[in-house]
Amino acid sequence: MTRHGKNNTASAVYSYKERERDARTSGYGTQRSRLGAEAQKDFDACSLTLQPCRNPVVTPEGHLYDKEAVFEYILSQKALIRRRMKEYEKAKKKEEEERKALEEAAKRDAEEKFMKTQTVFASSSSSSRPVGANISISNMSRGNDAKLPSFWVPSMTPQSSASKIEKPDETVYCPMSNKPLRAKDLIPVKFTLLDPNDELGSPKLLAKKERYKCAVTGDVLGNTVPCAVLKTSGNVVTWDCVERLIKKEMMDPTTGDKLKESDIIKLQMGGTGFAATNNVVAEVKKPVMMA
Repeated sequence: MTRHGKNNTASAVYSYKERERDARTSGYGTQRSRLGAEAQKDFDACSLTLQPCRNPVVTPEGHLYDKEAVFEYILSQKALIRRRMKEYEKAKKKEEEERKALEEAAKRDAEEKFMKTQTVFASSSSSSRPVGANISISNMSRGNDAKLPSFWVPSMTPQSSASKIEKPDETVYCPMSNKPLRAKDLIPVKFTLLDPNDELGSPKLLAKKERYKCAVTGDVLGNTVPCAVLKTSGNVVTWDCVERLIKKEMMDPTTGDKLKESDIIKLQMGGTGFAATNNVVAEVKKPVMMA
């Protein structure tokens, strides 16, 4: 069989390339785009600013942040929580006022009902008409007062649906792992410079592609090298070093401190550009044409 061209429109076979081209130009269906390595976050970049960290800290789940950026995020989230709490308290106060108004209205209804009953009894005793002749036509009679005890209160009208007020969550969550995020749980990170003459956070250092090395083995760190942070010292080592050296004695080689499993925090990799490692396909779902 001959090979079909990309622009072949007279063939009986509707090729994949033609379907892909038509889907892209028509704007219908799921649009997919493959992301390259340049679209992935670097392993030493902040998860909020996406820029190389000047003062890095890491969460217990292994997400790296710049200290200034994550503190600003926590403060902004706390301010948002305080604002939501004020709105919640205001709504609760309004609900309490409506409840008190409802109780007062129900109390007045009971008093008026009692007075009407007494009037009926008084009129029936002084008149020759039977008691049953004085039948109330109020919409609050015949048990309707239980369904609508105060029909003049807007919140109790039939068309009004009572919505339950939920108390806002006062916990600040990590934007990456959605786990609780507290400032005291953040662990300072110490990257070992590949060139001792460089300064941390300097423009000269940030311009380099290879900036840091393993604090134990001296291997160059990068997006393709799994890394871990030792909680006792904050030093960054390769995961290969953790498997081959550190886990044998469970001791921090840089300080000599004993380690626990929770003291070894695996850094979340930023991205390599390879599909086997990262999800590098972006999808946008658009309307689909029906046959």
